Parts: sequence; structure tokens; C-alpha cells
Amino acid sequence: MLLSIIQGVFNNKSNTELKELVLKAKKGDEKVMNELLIAYTPFMKKTASVVCKRFISEHDDEFSVALKGFYEAILQYNPDEKTSLKTFSHLIIKRRLIDYMRKESKRNEELIVLNDEDREAGANPQHYVFNEMSISSFLKEQQAVERREEIKEYSQVLKEYGLSFQELVVSSPKHDDSRKIAFNIAQIISSTPDFYSYFIEKKRLPINELTSITKLSRKTIERNRKYIVAVTLLINSNFVYLKEYIREELL
Repeated sequence: MLLSIIQGVFNNKSNTELKELVLKAKKGDEKVMNELLIAYTPFMKKTASVVCKRFISEHDDEFSVALKGFYEAILQYNPDEKTSLKTFSHLIIKRRLIDYMRKESKRNEELIVLNDEDREAGANPQHYVFNEMSISSFLKEQQAVERREEIKEYSQVLKEYGLSFQELVVSSPKHDDSRKIAFNIAQIISSTPDFYSYFIEKKRLPINELTSITKLSRKTIERNRKYIVAVTLLINSNFVYLKEYIREELL
């Protein structure tokens, strides 16, 4: 049950239960804390890989740093804040990894700093990870880079379904009620294994089943097909930053 709550069942019930789990972990429930750490392991590895700019496995020291960072994030996280647990923990993990890399750099006497000789040789400062830029600015830049990468990856995913961002702008529901209905349909698909498997395999919506469950007309569902497809793909993705744009809808 816990894994289903954490790994993509985005509805009012699951968000409430996730908050309750975080609170239990913060209060010292070791079982819940361990299950949260296990469930978010793929997320931690992805974050560590992005920061370190190479693949990170569970056997790497960097993963241990990421794990400790996520643990720290849970203890510090306030479920009542608008920021999601993933976004908050993403920043904590990155800070811890940056601190770790800096310490390792000093330990190996390989500080990545331009010396006078490098300047005379015309070395490019962009080749250095740590320059005079503050950690805060560095994190902001990294977030911008990752956000652009997510948009690029999401665009490729949409192409597989014959969609583009331009089409979504034109075809997205204009009225709040229509958008909410379409969003709810996307949530149903993403949280129902049979529906989602059909959607991924066939690259189309399980319209017959949806009309039966929602009591909506086939015409209504097909009219909002592009938006439903786009949101379904986003809900079950690992796009941390893009999900922030729909987080209010998910609550």
C-alpha cells in the first residue's frame, strides 16, 4: 500500500496519506522512514546522477550522500508547505553532494580553482565546477539546466504520442470545469494499472472503459484527448520540476 501511495497514485487520498507518512517518519517511526527511503531510491539515484554528471548506483559513495540528504530532507520537510517533498529533497541532496565533492576535491589536493598559470594559459573558467560563483547561484543555474532538460525529454515523450507543446497550448481546455474533468480522467488512467498499461502499449486512451466509469460521453473524452494524454504522461513521470506546474491540481 505504501509504495502505491508514493510511486504515483496522485489523488486527494494519496497526498493526505503521504503527508501522514512523512509526519510519522519525522516523529521517529523507523519502519515508515525505511519504507520511504526504499520507495524514493530511484529518485535519489537520478538526482545524484544529474548533480555528479555521471551514472550513480547504490554502490557509489555519492548515493550514500544522497540517501543521507533525503533522510535529512524528510526530517526538515513541512507537509503544509506548497513545495512538494521531491522538490524540497532535491535541493537538500544537491547541497550535500556539492559539499561532499568539494571536500573530496580538497582531500585530493585537486581544488578546481584557476591559478595564475592557468589564467596565462588562457584556460576556460567554464571547465571548472567550482569557481567564484556562490553555492546558491550554482544551485539556481543547475535547476534551470535540469528544467530545460526535463522539457526536452518531455517533448520527446509527447512526440511518441503525436503531440507537441504547441498543440497542447491550442487544445488545452479553456474552462476550469472542463480542465478539471480532463485532469481527473488522467489521474484515473495513471493510477489504474490496467488502464495505464493499455495506454502505454496502445498509445491511446481506454475510452470504452473510461466512459463506463466516469459516465462521460465518448465525445467529451475525445475532445480533451490531447490534454488527457499529456497530463497522464506527466503524472507518471520523473519530471520533478514540470510536476510543480500541476501540483495544485494534484492536491
